[in-house]
Amino acid sequence: MAKKEEAAVVPQENPIGRYLRETRGELRKVTWPTRDEAWRLTAIVLGVTAAFAVFLWAMDALFSNAIRLIIQQILGV
Repeated sequence: MAKKEEAAVVPQENPIGRYLRETRGELRKVTWPTRDEAWRLTAIVLGVTAAFAVFLWAMDALFSNAIRLIIQQILGV
């Protein structure tokens, strides 16, 4: 009988460890904003968010009143 050749056992790399190592490498490539840039961009995001909230509130009020008036006209209330 021929002796079976033993397969070389290659230790597999831990997928979680590999993921963390690759993530760290990618984060080192990032160009992070300065503190002043971060504050300025945060202010822009907050300003745009507030402006959009006011716009949505105004549109909601406009359509709510329009629908209320249409319903009052239909029902004759």
